[in-house]
Amino acid sequence: MSEGGESESPQLPPAYRLVALEACESTNSEAMRRAEEGVEDGTLVWARRQTAGRGRRGRSWASLPGNLFFSLVLRPDCPPQEAAQLGFVAAVALGDAIGSVAPPMIEVHFKWPNDVLLNERKGAGILLESKIVEGVMEWLVLGVGVNVESYPPDLEPPATSLHFEGAPGDVTAVRLLEAFTRHFMSRVNRWLDDGFAPIRQSWLNHAYGLGEAIGVELARERLEGRFKDLDENGTLILELPDGSVRNVAAGDVYRIG
Repeated sequence: MSEGGESESPQLPPAYRLVALEACESTNSEAMRRAEEGVEDGTLVWARRQTAGRGRRGRSWASLPGNLFFSLVLRPDCPPQEAAQLGFVAAVALGDAIGSVAPPMIEVHFKWPNDVLLNERKGAGILLESKIVEGVMEWLVLGVGVNVESYPPDLEPPATSLHFEGAPGDVTAVRLLEAFTRHFMSRVNRWLDDGFAPIRQSWLNHAYGLGEAIGVELARERLEGRFKDLDENGTLILELPDGSVRNVAAGDVYRIG
């Protein structure tokens, strides 16, 4: 299905139903609207341009030309807490996809809870939004933005793009999306068969700051300690200076020192 102007569209595996747009305000907002209308699991909204892209906590997402913006409608048959693990599934799959199209000089790390770093600078973000009614998840929208060709120069912490880090010119948003959908399908199947444990381990193998001193910015306080682990649900386990442990479900992580 194409609702845009240009003819070139990604060729995705049959499990996905592509909605290709020339432009929209936000692929997540568009996917949420369609989810409410009852579109099927696997509907993927992809846009060449976003006019009001957004990230976590209502932050704006700079949607520069040539970058990748898409949102996937999912209807997971599991409790909401388990469905939240799909953010980690997506991060690992995106790492797989980048590794398959970019040179090995680009080191991929996962920054809790939802960023993908390229050579320790932000290159991608993941946003989960869902509708839960009486404890049952009706739908989940998984939004992904990747800096392929360009990046906003004035962010803190700093951002980057695949091309800036050395990816060849033939690595395009279309090519990366095609790679992601293949790897995501493989990782989701592993998650369904074997649970969160193998996904968690793959994420930890490339975790930013694991075992190091970090700060965590929460809504009403700031914590400092050592990034000790992830628990079985993806919650960050922070070892505080006094030796006690704090489980953090949501926050912004930064390195200390």
